[in-house]
Amino acid sequence: MKEEQEKRKYSRYLDTLDKDIIDELQDDGRRTYSKIASKLKVSEGTVRKRVKKLMDMDVFKVAGLIDPEKYGEHLLAVVGVQLGSHNLLENAQRFSKLNGVISVGIVTGRYDLICQVLFDKPDGLIKFFTEEVSKIKDVKSTETFIIYKAFNWKVNLNKRPRVREKGNLLK
Repeated sequence: MKEEQEKRKYSRYLDTLDKDIIDELQDDGRRTYSKIASKLKVSEGTVRKRVKKLMDMDVFKVAGLIDPEKYGEHLLAVVGVQLGSHNLLENAQRFSKLNGVISVGIVTGRYDLICQVLFDKPDGLIKFFTEEVSKIKDVKSTETFIIYKAFNWKVNLNKRPRVREKGNLLK
């Protein structure tokens, strides 16, 4: 726990170079450190150390993101969740572990949580509510927004939904 607090503490103090390196890698995650160093007018070693530091602090991760529309048959949705209590952190963590959930945010407004979900099969959403959300006792209500067409919406394929079959978890 203390280690997580330390990471959060230092992650607030990114300097301009850290942010510039992140920008470069977000444009192209395969861009070489030497190209980034040349553009930012620093040494390759500096870029390498900064990237390692950012990754060690869990501030930054290089990952392949997909366009859900090009992923094949899928259902992408946003689910607003109202909770029966203000136990926001614990419930957000519970939701983040549910099958199909890509991300969860604690938000202001009429919802307590906003979840981004992705399912491979059309019945994924009903299974999500009947087999996953129903197990969380603190849910007061939900509202689902199906995404018909997304722009600039990329997701981490490692967060793709998993299917339960006979007690086993398959990817």
